[in-house]
Amino acid sequence: MLTPMLLLASLLPLLLLCRTSLCQYSSDQCSWKGSGLTHEGHTRDVEQVYLRCSQGSLEWLYPTGAIIVNLRPNTVSPAAARLSVCVKPSPDSSGTNIYLDRNGRLRLLLREQDQAQGKVHCFSIQEGALFIEAIPRTDISRRITAFQYELVSNKFGAEALSPVAPCQPCTDAEMLLAVCTNDFVARGSIRKVEQKEEHSSVAVEISRLYRQKTQVFASGGVRVRSWTGQIKMPPQCRVRSGEGEFLFTGSVRFGEAWMGCAPRYKDFLRLYHEAERRGTNPCHMDTD
Repeated sequence: MLTPMLLLASLLPLLLLCRTSLCQYSSDQCSWKGSGLTHEGHTRDVEQVYLRCSQGSLEWLYPTGAIIVNLRPNTVSPAAARLSVCVKPSPDSSGTNIYLDRNGRLRLLLREQDQAQGKVHCFSIQEGALFIEAIPRTDISRRITAFQYELVSNKFGAEALSPVAPCQPCTDAEMLLAVCTNDFVARGSIRKVEQKEEHSSVAVEISRLYRQKTQVFASGGVRVRSWTGQIKMPPQCRVRSGEGEFLFTGSVRFGEAWMGCAPRYKDFLRLYHEAERRGTNPCHMDTD
């Protein structure tokens, strides 16, 4: 059995011949689904996969050999260098080890047994492509490697999903910018806080919903202008149920709401009106 470094070294001649039939490319897309059965008899082939969306998925059935997955945004911008990639394996994912490949140097990201936990793993987009190596087995019929991915901003994306994310209060500038740029902005109260091993889950009741990227807050009905939902936080960010109203902002990652800035609403109003008088608000918000 070849080690990952020896395997990559043995594949380098093929990588240099990617215009031949030995190297296969997928077209630019958000998601990819392939089969290792096309590698049968050509286990040293490497398929280059290019995914150019902010989110998508990959499913590799019956993995053999290796594939290199290049994750990039669909626009060219200097800000792209500050993005992070977050990967969430399917609980049924198996058959491969996943590495970060930067200029031929490999760093282990996920072992096969780690993928079954379904935990989110994030890394800087500058750390390279994903090198996914099939584990040689005589029977590959039950093996499928599958994961979802998202490209996120470093500030309120990857850090929020990290188990060691810092719990620092937002600055005034960050709070004002959050209402303009975050995936959800809502005014409401905290009903319950549940502490779990991997995160805290905050049950909220929303009285005014300014914006939500996807439907993370459920409506109370046509005649009831209220919403309910769960917002997650890293486990070390201790939060308690409290009276009064808050302004909840944050990111939606893999269909789940993660808390960003959450000042008391009265404190945000004071800050917003002060910035409004100075003309320094980054955007307008209806506070009536």
